[in-house]
Amino acid sequence: MSRKRTVVLISGRGSNMTALIAAASDPTYPAEIVGVISDRANAAGLGIAQSRGIATKVIQRADHPSKDAYDAAIDAALAGFGAEIVALAGYMRILGRGLVEKWQGRMINIHPALLPAFKGLDTHARAIRAGVRIHGCSVHFVTPEMDDGPIIAQAAVPVMVGDNEDTLAARVLKVEHRLYPLALGLVAEGKARMEKGHTVFAHFADDADNATSVVMAPDPLREETDLEQLARITP
Repeated sequence: MSRKRTVVLISGRGSNMTALIAAASDPTYPAEIVGVISDRANAAGLGIAQSRGIATKVIQRADHPSKDAYDAAIDAALAGFGAEIVALAGYMRILGRGLVEKWQGRMINIHPALLPAFKGLDTHARAIRAGVRIHGCSVHFVTPEMDDGPIIAQAAVPVMVGDNEDTLAARVLKVEHRLYPLALGLVAEGKARMEKGHTVFAHFADDADNATSVVMAPDPLREETDLEQLARITP
């Protein structure tokens, strides 16, 4: 099996990066993590990647005279790593249109909300303020518009009465760490691809395989609650 060479872009602790590295430690996983790029030299995820024997590179905006030069440096680094897929994992900079379009269909991102709801920042606090009872995370193909690309997979969690931003964020992060390896695997295997602005899925063996591959709810809830319990806590 030819594993897809994947480079992860981070800005901070790299917890989703770590989940991808863990998944890729299985030689049967269809992607291998060959490099990690950070826009911050002090990103904690760099040390984690290095400890796993993965090459890292710091590319800071302040070291480049323009946004175009910065994007060109990232593109050159991706080429240097021989990247076939790019996975954004807590990467906090918006990439330029030219770079995104060059990698379109091969660049994915994880967002801590059920897109298209709550694009942008502060998703958990906004979900609580909006009073939604279901929240979660999405993996999508990256397009020039922020958090707007075709969705590959989603996972849902309940918003509990009494939740605050931190407790909800922790619940979502737990399923992020399961969803992102699943979605990257779909893309690496060619089971999910982007065509004409949409995600196209390959034929799944049966309905159960389809459901667990594209949406993870209610499976992730079973450790914490069941659907009857979810109904009871939903006003």
